[in-house]
Amino acid sequence: MSDRITRQVFLRRAAASGSVLTVPGILAACGGGSSPSSGGGTSTEAHKLAKTLHFSNWTLYIDKKGNKHPSLDQFQAKYGVHVAYAEDINDNASFFSKIQPDLSSGQSTGRDIIVMTDNSRYPSLLVKKGWVEKLDKSAIPNIKNLVPQQRHPSWDPNRDYSLPWQSGFTGIGWNEKLTEPVTTMGDLLGNKKLKGKVGLLSEFSDTLALVMAYNGDDPSKITDQTFNRAMKTIQKAVDSGQVRAFYGNDYSGPFAKGDLLATMAWSGDVVQLQADNPHLKWQLPDTGGDIWTDNMLIPKGGDAYTASVYMNFVYTPKIAAEIEDYVNYVCPVLGAKEALIKQDPAVAKNPLIFPTKDMLDNAHTIDPAALNNEKWLTAWQNLVSA
Repeated sequence: MSDRITRQVFLRRAAASGSVLTVPGILAACGGGSSPSSGGGTSTEAHKLAKTLHFSNWTLYIDKKGNKHPSLDQFQAKYGVHVAYAEDINDNASFFSKIQPDLSSGQSTGRDIIVMTDNSRYPSLLVKKGWVEKLDKSAIPNIKNLVPQQRHPSWDPNRDYSLPWQSGFTGIGWNEKLTEPVTTMGDLLGNKKLKGKVGLLSEFSDTLALVMAYNGDDPSKITDQTFNRAMKTIQKAVDSGQVRAFYGNDYSGPFAKGDLLATMAWSGDVVQLQADNPHLKWQLPDTGGDIWTDNMLIPKGGDAYTASVYMNFVYTPKIAAEIEDYVNYVCPVLGAKEALIKQDPAVAKNPLIFPTKDMLDNAHTIDPAALNNEKWLTAWQNLVSA
């Protein structure tokens, strides 16, 4: 699985142990459906709610108070649908391996909503293979609250099969106590004052996206030419000694200690790290960063109507704000910020949780086809492990 997944597990475990920053946040998005064969819903009849909605998600990825999930309790009270909520996704690859046998044999997975990351190959693969149900958009009028920048991903251009749960950015972090601001990829890869103390990410999609944008190429439409140009740019920085190493989530230790003056970094990590070191800063590079999204999908056999009703519920700004106030990445629901401003202004005003339009417009998404290109993946792995 990708390093990003390791990072997600790492951060969520950190949250569980109490090391979260005082500015949590992230959104409430979509989910849903109950599968008849899973013992949940008793009917797949159109516009009839199932008795149970089976929802698989990542750990610590929804609002929680004691042993309760308030937003799920509110959904049950409003619709009379019990949510069987499972935190059984540890990474995209292993979870896909868990559900693939059922999907490939035409059987229900026993789940109505799953959450998978679009910088892995799996969401697009599920759509291509026909292993997900279409959303019932007639039950999701609140889809209008999806932020415009998230409405047309290349792998699901009309959002027929998915809705964002939450997102995160990849940009540049630096230690302002030890260096001047590092806000361009040119500085990160070439400023001699940083030589030997720069970190790049070992994650294919993040590093390639930032470097391609710096080269003036489009990360969402990768060709052999643009891929090779990005690889040469990175190789030059490595050969010059500018780059200390390629990192997964383990960049956070050297960055916090000052061994790295500047590094490619995930927005949520820096929010976490600032709790102990306020000198750590983060910004999208001037040529653009990377944005990734965890998406709700309805696996084949799930109850699309019940799932869609749930998605509509969590795209209500008030509910999105309640979920946002517990987690901490990028909220995709318009109106959630305004709903949260009186309750928790620190979260509502954090641009890493509610980014500006300029930030969203300056964030690229990786070409999903590149995630299945074995030649490119092999070349990348050879570079990272050299």
